Amino acid sequence: MRTLHLIDGTYELFRSYFGVPKRTAPNGMEVGATHGLVQSTLTFIADHGVTHVAAAFDTMIASFRNRIYPGYKTGEGVPEELLAQFPLAEEAMAAIGVTVWSMLAYEADDAMGTAVSRYGDDFDRVVILSPDKDLAQCVDGNRVVSYDRRKRAEVDEAGVIEKFGVSPASIPDYLALVGDSADGFPGLPGWGAKSSSLVLAEYQHIEAIPLDAEDWSVTVRGAERLAEALRNGMANALLFRYLATLREDVPLTETVEDLEWHGTRRGDFNALCDTWGFGTLRNRPIRWQE
Repeated sequence: MRTLHLIDGTYELFRSYFGVPKRTAPNGMEVGATHGLVQSTLTFIADHGVTHVAAAFDTMIASFRNRIYPGYKTGEGVPEELLAQFPLAEEAMAAIGVTVWSMLAYEADDAMGTAVSRYGDDFDRVVILSPDKDLAQCVDGNRVVSYDRRKRAEVDEAGVIEKFGVSPASIPDYLALVGDSADGFPGLPGWGAKSSSLVLAEYQHIEAIPLDAEDWSVTVRGAERLAEALRNGMANALLFRYLATLREDVPLTETVEDLEWHGTRRGDFNALCDTWGFGTLRNRPIRWQE
């Protein structure tokens, strides 16, 4: 089965930083997160027979969304020694033969959303290696799925509905109403996960929800209060939905053939190991390209 694997490089680098031991390079720089990322990626490629793969990184934490909504997430609070590893992590992933998308104006999630839209029809399956709830909007039946490497759990469209109570198409609307603390927008007052899923399961999108609770065809506790919050906060709700909607127009220049994994680049990888003290990884690649 022809499968495209899309790695959320930002998430995996964070996961590695907080999940593996510290490691210092010969020059004194902390590189444990990058070492862990390379090790786990090489293992995943080998164990899963990966043939086509790309990784997206938030090279700049801020994106176009910060210009639209000042409260959107920034790099504030992220350890400096982790932020400093992003360029190295991108270099290392390229060295092991993974296509790397370094996001400046957009986010890593946008790159993956664009990849699903642009390349998805050329594959039997697309597997998004991330538990990020934003990416649930990309899931499509059993053809486009997400996979949480930490939990070793795959989520298809039925799994999205089971988890959130709404279909993937309604995920941006759901996040707009509930809010997303990780991305820095609050949602609408009173709208929680249960009420949002019940209403959106009926109406799918925010603008389709009647503004008068008496017109609702679904019974929800506190409906009058929720309808009032929607009437008063419709502009914010639509803004938050825009923030939560992944872009499909990121300028990715690769062809499908470019996404094929041909193996680790021997010269680049050996130089990487020498410079950053990754000697224990030298024998991990299962295939080499000169």
